[in-house]
Amino acid sequence: MQQISTMLMKLFQRARLEKPGQVDPRAVEFTLSLLIAMYDRSGTGYVKTRSAAAALISLSGDTLLAKYRALFQFYAVPDGKETLITRSGLRSLLTDLNQIPAIVGEGCTLSCVEIAIHDCFHGVLSAAVVEEKFLSWLRSEPAVLLWLPTCYRLSATEMVSHQARCR
Repeated sequence: MQQISTMLMKLFQRARLEKPGQVDPRAVEFTLSLLIAMYDRSGTGYVKTRSAAAALISLSGDTLLAKYRALFQFYAVPDGKETLITRSGLRSLLTDLNQIPAIVGEGCTLSCVEIAIHDCFHGVLSAAVVEEKFLSWLRSEPAVLLWLPTCYRLSATEMVSHQARCR
């Protein structure tokens, strides 16, 4: 927890410098509480750094493609010249990301995760997939992660302004 708290302090300090007055002074406290609620339901005082990073990446204001690439990098393993994500790596990623909608009672079952893994590896003969195959699968908007592009689209539309006047 201490490591994650320190990471969050650095993250929000940088955000305060980039966007003065737009970061709540309690952002570290609130974010840490959310991460604990999502990833430490049994109260062990332990949250995996990778799980916390996945949540922060997915909830960030970055583009979907940037989020997908970052998530791949966190859960993939190097294999010679390539970086690949295995079935177990994808299972960990989907399980970690599933905790985000689960916190508001919208998580899916373990079978949803297994179906998603099967879909990602459909037609793949090897034990892992490359980033392009992974990204292609994510672009098809698998049901287990449908909340991620939906949240992105909602946040993107908040920035849209129209020069039309309503009567």
